[in-house]
Amino acid sequence: MQRGKTLTPDQALLLDNQLCFALYSASLAMTKLYKPWLDELGLTYPQYLAMLALWEQDGPSVSQLGERLRLDSGTLTPLLKRLEAAGLLTRMRATDDERRVHVTLTAAGRRLRTRAEKIPGCVLQAARCPVPELVQLTRQIQSLRDRLAA
Repeated sequence: MQRGKTLTPDQALLLDNQLCFALYSASLAMTKLYKPWLDELGLTYPQYLAMLALWEQDGPSVSQLGERLRLDSGTLTPLLKRLEAAGLLTRMRATDDERRVHVTLTAAGRRLRTRAEKIPGCVLQAARCPVPELVQLTRQIQSLRDRLAA
């Protein structure tokens, strides 16, 4: 995209001038980058994101976890069932409100964290980008996400 200039109608419809395509293709590249490391852990990329959230805060309700991951229950529930079947977490109904289900890591789920600790460093190395630049880019994308969601 040209910096500081208005795009002509023809330029505005060029694929490489689309922010959505830049984000989409970067997301595909990032998922592809993670795949070998996640295969070692036995996780898919969405499962890895769920585990990251649970390593950060163990024991949230399914709805809290869904909000954190920005996933609806139709997507999150099967994902959690697979993680539970793998022995990485348990889902338990709250005693005070049976409608609420909490997600808790098992010992195996907590141990998996140690094996995952290498992944961020591998991603930094693969990105060949200074840490401050990646931090700034992450913040810009988060800000864009929040504005689009508002």
